[in-house]
Amino acid sequence: MTKEVLVVPYNVEWPKMYQMEINRIFPVLKSEIIAMHHIGSTSIPGIWAKPVIDILLEVKTITNIDEYNESMINLGYEPRGEFRILGRRYFSKKKPPDMRAHIHAYQSGNLSIERHLAFRNYMIAHPEAAQKYANLKRELAQKYPMDIDSYCEGKKDFVDGMESKAILWYRKQVK
Repeated sequence: MTKEVLVVPYNVEWPKMYQMEINRIFPVLKSEIIAMHHIGSTSIPGIWAKPVIDILLEVKTITNIDEYNESMINLGYEPRGEFRILGRRYFSKKKPPDMRAHIHAYQSGNLSIERHLAFRNYMIAHPEAAQKYANLKRELAQKYPMDIDSYCEGKKDFVDGMESKAILWYRKQVK
């Protein structure tokens, strides 16, 4: 797919941008939300990332989220349904001048919640692994500046391997 791959240095404003989005989203979805988390590379201090704020919502009943599509459109988000991942509801916000953001909603108990949180927390606790990830992303963005699919495919083995380590580590931390 032809789509620009932009990876930029860490921006100290990313956590604030996450909080601003949460402040907009929460009033709309508050009756469904159990927990909210900043995930993805913008949640890992100091590493290069695509400038997209990824938000994980843990919700009570995933199918109820579909009832909020119109409200999310009013906030500038495009509802995209499961978008390649069963059990998820995905929303994307891409239109300038607003910042780009993605919402990944999962029903409480979905294993993807643990996977995302484990990866984020592992990277924060292991800066050397986070830097390897950042370096890989920079290399792939240079190699595939207009090919998001090849960029994502290039990260897959690293992410899969790191997720396995991260989940084992995370489970020991939460005991």
